[in-house]
Amino acid sequence: MATIEVEIEINATVDKVWDIVSDIDNEPKFWKGTKEVKNLSKDGNIVNREIIIAFRDQKCLQEVRLEPKEKIHAKFTKGIISGEKIITLFPKDEKTILCTVWDIKLTGMMGMFTGIIKKHIKSGTEQAMQSIKEEIER
Repeated sequence: MATIEVEIEINATVDKVWDIVSDIDNEPKFWKGTKEVKNLSKDGNIVNREIIIAFRDQKCLQEVRLEPKEKIHAKFTKGIISGEKIITLFPKDEKTILCTVWDIKLTGMMGMFTGIIKKHIKSGTEQAMQSIKEEIER
């Protein structure tokens, strides 16, 4: 498994940050590795969806659990990626620490490339979180 952790401080309250990051339909706007999102079902705070990732336009299924103003837990349930991406919000005075942790691997024969894509995912995560920060701090 590849574990990637990226953190950024945003000059805004948790409420304001949550409004942006919890709009999971808007994910491709910030996360360039996610090309497309299609919601399949929703039950309370759990959304099952299909995403198209930039890596070879692969389809993946995810179960996304929203824990309001605290955490977004996206579990990959089918496709080339196995594992999870967890986005957590931590209040810090009038600011928010936004933290993204990936714990993933590529499935099947692609598993041998997990280490290679790790740096791409880390770079993409840093870029996404910077874009989120800029959007919120405008």
